[in-house]
Amino acid sequence: MTTTYEEGGIFHPSKAIYRFTILIFISSLSFGSYFAYDIVGAIAPTLIEELGATRGTLGTFYTMYHIAAILFVLIGGFLIDRFGARKASIMFSLLILVGVAIVWTAKSIPVFFIGRFLFGAGSEPLIIAQSAILARWFKGKELALSFGISLTVSRLGTLFAFNTGELITSIFGTFRYALFVAVAACVISLAANIVYIIMDRRGERILKLKDGSTEEKIDFKKIREFRPTFWFVTLLCVTFYSAIFPFTALSTDFFVDKWGIARVTEASGGFLYQVFNNLLHMSSTAGGISSIIIFASMILAPFAGRLVDKFGKRATLMIIGSLIMIPSHLLMGITKIYPAYPMIALGASFVLVPAAMWPSIPLIVRKERVGMAFGVMTAIQNIGLALFPYLNGLLRDLTKTYTSSMIMFASLGFVGLVFAILLKKADAREGGGLERIDK
Repeated sequence: MTTTYEEGGIFHPSKAIYRFTILIFISSLSFGSYFAYDIVGAIAPTLIEELGATRGTLGTFYTMYHIAAILFVLIGGFLIDRFGARKASIMFSLLILVGVAIVWTAKSIPVFFIGRFLFGAGSEPLIIAQSAILARWFKGKELALSFGISLTVSRLGTLFAFNTGELITSIFGTFRYALFVAVAACVISLAANIVYIIMDRRGERILKLKDGSTEEKIDFKKIREFRPTFWFVTLLCVTFYSAIFPFTALSTDFFVDKWGIARVTEASGGFLYQVFNNLLHMSSTAGGISSIIIFASMILAPFAGRLVDKFGKRATLMIIGSLIMIPSHLLMGITKIYPAYPMIALGASFVLVPAAMWPSIPLIVRKERVGMAFGVMTAIQNIGLALFPYLNGLLRDLTKTYTSSMIMFASLGFVGLVFAILLKKADAREGGGLERIDK
């Protein structure tokens, strides 16, 4: 007996094929924002030349983004819990598009700052919404795997930004075209958001799911419910990401400045061929080397997520990943070893820690507080991400080298290692849920 499309069949919302189809669109929600975030770092040498900007100013482009994130992610988390991820996510996607469009058309650095601020106000809350959506569809099934796949798709944006930014600029003669591509990428993500909403509504209706909203009022006192494991994960999050993204914000300039590495590869042929050639020779261009850690996480994050789903050991993996980070930064800062090699090691760290860290949140907070928890965690994370890009650029302007910056990032790795060890001890006291397999 055959069933109707609505009542059953292979594409019924209860089937794995439906979950993994909607996962493609959920994962694409932040593709555009990842591209737009990193395109500034990808074309940093050109921006310094054409805008006459200092490295400190380039760092401030990122700082403005993260100041907005600090102000808006907590509100975003509460909005997700209050109205549901669907309504919240479309608002965030539209705000991203407005901010990126302002950056594209900005004629002065202050207007550039305004655009980056609005972009950050939408982008970080959207990532929180994305995390809450994944928990809604995959908790108790393939949660860590879904986070890994989502990171892979999202970080395609970063990979393409670092490997096409300077190429687009050199072909078209101005960095404006690279910023326009960022706008186009955000339009793609907005379209993916619309498809996700359609599929989510259908699944909700057929499976009779709750819409994800709650009638509870915003109450900051609820934060006191979070256990020590949540706070150690959050502290690890801020130190870990402060040693990654503020570093990559100026890493392209770092590799040009210290090693004299080329911005693009020499190649004839059309634009798409040159993009492919840049990706193929990733380890020989400054932007390509910057994207090695992203490329590693894209390829390996789903496997790491599947490993976490199968074996648990989340706190242990966070310790290992934090430990790898420390020598990776030190080797680039105080030696002349070709940076591609320590970047590969840093990529391994960037695979292990996020694969274990983000899926841990739905396991250590109540489901009614998942949006709030991601909001609190991301707000605190962005304090570091607002401060350290500026410090990185300032130290480079003052010392004329990136050595002191790299020592700073290695020190953050050490502090993160301490928090990871404390997390494992706190988890053991709370029953060892992070080390077990999610049922």
